Amino acid sequence: MTAPSASAETQLETVRAALEPHGLFLRGTLNFASGDAAPLLSDGRPAASVALIGNVGGSLWQPFVRWRESAPDHGGNDPLDTWSKSVIGEIARGSGATAYFPSDPPWQPFQQWAMRAEGLKTSPLGILIHPRYGLWHGYRGALAFDEPLAADSERLASHPCDTCVDKPCISACPAGALERLQFDVGRCRSYLRTEAGRSGCLEHGCLARDACPVGQDYRYPPAQLRFHMSALDL
Repeated sequence: MTAPSASAETQLETVRAALEPHGLFLRGTLNFASGDAAPLLSDGRPAASVALIGNVGGSLWQPFVRWRESAPDHGGNDPLDTWSKSVIGEIARGSGATAYFPSDPPWQPFQQWAMRAEGLKTSPLGILIHPRYGLWHGYRGALAFDEPLAADSERLASHPCDTCVDKPCISACPAGALERLQFDVGRCRSYLRTEAGRSGCLEHGCLARDACPVGQDYRYPPAQLRFHMSALDL
């Protein structure tokens, strides 16, 4: 595999600076080896690398709210996706990269990329858990490049769930959707349709997620929690 060039280093710095005003961060880079299923660049060639882009805690909320308040249609039906594509798409064009998004086909393996780039693992809720941010982070897109990128993530060997004895996320779930250590989506959705579910998790955010002791300082603000919960298709 070709080593990252000086121009690749500069490119990452440029991307990082462009993301900052929007509350977005470079969440890690991944270089593809021969035989990897790399995404295709806009010209049809396989990408050499991807840089993951996402939020840390509520970092994106205020920039997103300001954009939405100024949008003629208040952001449309999927305002966060629309905002993400607008911001990241512009940065992609400025850096000669191809942008990919979790909400768009061809569906790319964002979770697998994140696990390889940042060394993360899946929590019982199905959300990737970060040793510092806990469950309060997300991926809004990725930039694919035609050359390798320097490593840009803090890889920590420990996985919080492996050393969590009490596992409060499981006992805190009022729907009992985590009793088998695997998230039961149907059971969760059924509960959210009840009066208790609407006035509890749907209004204030997932109680199981909130019970995780990791990354509590990065918990999403109440308005952001309500926004994400209201977007669920029940």
